[in-house]
Amino acid sequence: MELRALHYFVAVAEELHFGRAATRLHMSQPPLSRAIKRLETELGATLFDRSPAGVTLTPVGAVLLDEARALLDRADRVRVRVAAAAGAATVTVGVLGGDTDPGVARLAAAFHRLHPRVEVRVRESDLTDPACGLRAGRVDVALTRGPFDTTGLTVRELRADPVGALLRADDPLARRDALTLADLADRRWFVFPEGTDPAWQAYWTGGAPRTGPVVRAVQECRQAVLWNGTVGMTLVDDEPAEGLTVVPLLDMEPSRAVVAWAEGDTNPLIRSFVRTAIAAYRA
Repeated sequence: MELRALHYFVAVAEELHFGRAATRLHMSQPPLSRAIKRLETELGATLFDRSPAGVTLTPVGAVLLDEARALLDRADRVRVRVAAAAGAATVTVGVLGGDTDPGVARLAAAFHRLHPRVEVRVRESDLTDPACGLRAGRVDVALTRGPFDTTGLTVRELRADPVGALLRADDPLARRDALTLADLADRRWFVFPEGTDPAWQAYWTGGAPRTGPVVRAVQECRQAVLWNGTVGMTLVDDEPAEGLTVVPLLDMEPSRAVVAWAEGDTNPLIRSFVRTAIAAYRA
């Protein structure tokens, strides 16, 4: 079995759809389907049950998925050790300033266990750059949140988190169990500076033009609400500062934690980082 065939198989097994897997692999669907058929012929077993709605793993496919992930991880570790011997074992990670996601701690621990000799450099970005320096080449990979312009980038979702309205604790709406965007239509919101990614700006302002204090960092968002009584959005599970509260928003799409890297980057460290991030965030 070739590692490339296993890489293709894992993509289909994780997406459970040939079309989505082909998009993820930056290839067309017919050669991907042929590669999977060749792998099934080589193994003498059916790996997927196919239907118009997509595919499901057979029991044999489930066994191969575990083994394939282990083999690909081992191959990545070999490449990383070779890179370390060549003096290139570093990876720079971009993160959003103020993000306290527990998935990051799990990822850091797991990645260190896999690659104890790799130096990880972390660079914080403010809220005006959700790509966290990827486009400028300041980082190799980013742990961030969508949505944002993904041109030239590869993005994988790690987790989806419900969001709520961030309000002063003495705000009349703070007593509600839940809110909708219509409940906040006449309120001032915090907004991001001109030039901020439009998709990012639109999401965090509820999809409508807003007026209010301009902020660049998470702490500035909280202070804008605390001092001015403006409205903002945050994760429902975020612990609000004293004097603030979070009320769930019923009609908002969840905030999606993602890992992103430059399209076409074949650095084995990045591939290993992405795999480890997916496992850590789902734990």
